[in-house]
Amino acid sequence: MLIFKPRCVKQMKISKTLIIIASVVSERNFKNNNASTKCKTISGEKHRMNLIEKLAELVGFHATYTNSFGEQVYAKDEARYSLLNAMGYDLSCDKKIAASITELEQKSWRNMLPPAHIAKLEAKQHQVTISVADSAITELNWEITLESGDTVSESIALKALTLLDTATFSDASFSKYTLLLPLLVEGYHQLTLHYGESSATCPLICAPQTCYSPQEASSDKMWGYAAQLYSLTSADNLGMGDFGDLAKLVDISAKQQASAIGLNPLHPLYQNNPAHRSPYSPTSRCFLNTLYIDLKQVPNFVSCQAAQARFNSEEIQDKIAYAKQTKLIDYPAVADVKFEILEILFQDFITNKPDEYDQFTDFKNSQGNDLLQLATFEALYEYFRKTDANAYGWPDWPTEFQTPDSVEVKAFQQEYASRINYFCFVQWLAHDQLKTIAKQTKTSGMPIGLYLDLAVGCDGSGVDVWSDKDVYVAGAAVGAPPDAMNTLGQDWGLTPINPVALQKQGYQPLVKALRSNMQYAGALRIDHILGLMRQYWVAPGMKADQGVYITFPLEDILRIIALESRRNNCVVIGEDLGTVPDGFGEIMARAGLLSYKVLFFERWDSGFFMRPELYPAQSMVTVSTHDLPTLAGWWTGKDLEWRQKLQLYPNEDMGQQERNSRIKDRQLLIDALEDLNVIDSSKAPIQAPATMNRELTLGVQKYMAKAPSHIQLIPLEDVLEVVEQVNIPGTIDEHPNWLQRLPVTVEEFDQIDSVTELATAMKIARPRTNRD
Repeated sequence: MLIFKPRCVKQMKISKTLIIIASVVSERNFKNNNASTKCKTISGEKHRMNLIEKLAELVGFHATYTNSFGEQVYAKDEARYSLLNAMGYDLSCDKKIAASITELEQKSWRNMLPPAHIAKLEAKQHQVTISVADSAITELNWEITLESGDTVSESIALKALTLLDTATFSDASFSKYTLLLPLLVEGYHQLTLHYGESSATCPLICAPQTCYSPQEASSDKMWGYAAQLYSLTSADNLGMGDFGDLAKLVDISAKQQASAIGLNPLHPLYQNNPAHRSPYSPTSRCFLNTLYIDLKQVPNFVSCQAAQARFNSEEIQDKIAYAKQTKLIDYPAVADVKFEILEILFQDFITNKPDEYDQFTDFKNSQGNDLLQLATFEALYEYFRKTDANAYGWPDWPTEFQTPDSVEVKAFQQEYASRINYFCFVQWLAHDQLKTIAKQTKTSGMPIGLYLDLAVGCDGSGVDVWSDKDVYVAGAAVGAPPDAMNTLGQDWGLTPINPVALQKQGYQPLVKALRSNMQYAGALRIDHILGLMRQYWVAPGMKADQGVYITFPLEDILRIIALESRRNNCVVIGEDLGTVPDGFGEIMARAGLLSYKVLFFERWDSGFFMRPELYPAQSMVTVSTHDLPTLAGWWTGKDLEWRQKLQLYPNEDMGQQERNSRIKDRQLLIDALEDLNVIDSSKAPIQAPATMNRELTLGVQKYMAKAPSHIQLIPLEDVLEVVEQVNIPGTIDEHPNWLQRLPVTVEEFDQIDSVTELATAMKIARPRTNRD
């Protein structure tokens, strides 16, 4: 996942301890300039760094990693220090660092239960490792509270348990035992242990090994379109794509026997800051972006006279006409009209309570505190931006409003209850419209239906971080190390989750994100799934190429994904592009996740394109992604022009090498297509100058269709032969990221020659046999 950083992020100063140490060294040398004193000072500094290195290792930070060029990269002391500090560790003196090390080394002994325990559903016997302090107590009690609310309990003598190990510390001795548990039903349970006066509780999650599979959705090989929803144009929308357009696209695609519609993340952004446009930089990974609401599908749109009068007024119609004719999408212009009308509809809805009112109430009750916090955050965001246009989230608010449980926030909720209810209302509208479309895909016979995208993280100024700071590492950012596509590395500006805190919370932040998206989807793409095994963190104030990897509990997380996948009958695709650790593909396959295969990356070291029959069957294939050039852009070298223009090359030689390589790459692609007889050589496009044509458009998709992969997605940009790519990583306004419209309307889509020809080719290449 490659995104732009949405706005300036306040950075912390780094290496304070190193600066202090340097100052101490200088002061001591000034007072006593003998070699002995200097040697002792350096020795103390080394000791401090050794302690920090040890602490970082225990937390899970990697000392080294191998980059995409095969080089060994070593973590910098400054980065380790800065990240540990951001995680809340006190590094002010050696004694406190040593205390943290001791706590981490001893916690599995001093804690009776692990932070969370995943029970394997297929196992014939469940067991958990427990630890108790040695004492005269000879019996313990355990109790399991099942997700259903039922309980199971037992008392057992210590001598009946299998002793695993013992340890003695200065103040106590401990013993670890294996505690056998009864067979469990799939779900989220709680395990409680009582031992004398001590007790402990941990989440006990019983989960399957594998995700819901494409074969369970359909026995056929499937294909579909990949769409940036905002980019859809139509006669009805207000200047950007909406759920009404999506419903039309579903209808057209189903008639073409497509199995899926892939979409950009639909997560909420900031309703009061519509210029914040990257779908990969959301305020939350739960709930929806309300700018996608189709006004004409709001239940009381037709019946509300005030809304009709305002919507049909000359002023509003002029605003709509302006928003629809701009070269690039003007999100604030669309928001200006849409949210004004929605506010009128809300007041009418609350006053007249139409038949759908009970559905709205049920939605609020089902979403509970999570929806209340989102709506409260949106109301606070709006409130503080009225006095300070630069208040871009909770870090810019007064201190008393920076936590959701403060007295001041509770008072705000009382005073502005109606405004908070409005934000609940628009979330309900978005939910209801997308849920209706999800049902539409099924009644239309699409085996997958909606294929949604889960972003890798959230913007640090948003509601998810505001409402649960304990699980996030403020100041740090998720990113990626340098590679061939991004030689300077990447800082995505997304606040990372603390893996230790995630376990303590029973993985609930992840569960909520999965569940919130899977309820609409037949397939879910998990962005940058490599981050669930190890995540690349950029330290506060440091450059993207100086990041450090940290380990995540991958095995547990894959079980959680499998559990939610099967509960929702949702296929899961893991976006595994980038620097991939050895064996990661096999781990994904065992968990039933589909790999993500992109034509541009599936090549041998020689440069030859890999034959599609060598792609794994357990994969989703596509020619390109939103972060890469379109097929037309790649063929014509538009992406290389942008890289040169934006100075994304570390030196001119690399830029020239890429331009020379592209000449060879074009011929290698033609050779690959000719080898499989999916292109007529006499109709192949001109290479000098490079010119795109229909034969290449169809030939490449036919080539990908020969892969045994379960799903093939075709970006609408490639269907319509668009040259400009959706997003260029590392840029904000230098390139029109997330702003471009498709060149044809949804109503015209199935009349375009490239569309009809491609749909026909896909019916032949990937036939659907289970349709009437």
